[in-house]
Amino acid sequence: QVQLVESGGGLVQAGGSLRLSCAASGRTFSSYAMGWFRQAPGKEREFVTAISWSGGSTDYADSVKGRFTISRDNAKNMVYLQMNSLKTEDTAIYYCTARRAAGPLTLRNEYDYWGQGTQVTVSS
Repeated sequence: QVQLVESGGGLVQAGGSLRLSCAASGRTFSSYAMGWFRQAPGKEREFVTAISWSGGSTDYADSVKGRFTISRDNAKNMVYLQMNSLKTEDTAIYYCTARRAAGPLTLRNEYDYWGQGTQVTVSS
């Protein structure tokens, strides 16, 4: 079992930055592929970015490439999402997710564990 707790969300103006964090429980964190998804009001939950268990491979949705960066610290059981040049369309609840696999994984149904989410609101 893995428990995931996101933090770092908030209100930011367009063009600004936020850094989300995801704290994972468990002693085998380095065996898990990790990802971030987001869900805007009235929309499906969508893939944002993912990282392999080693951190050596990453994948990004086209909409965030060049603006968002995923990273992980296996010694601290942490995953991070650095979001720069934020746009109003980035407004959503952001979810951290995990699966015991090499990764990176980009499909929602590939993941087994989900956090409760953290709200990101980008104002114009």
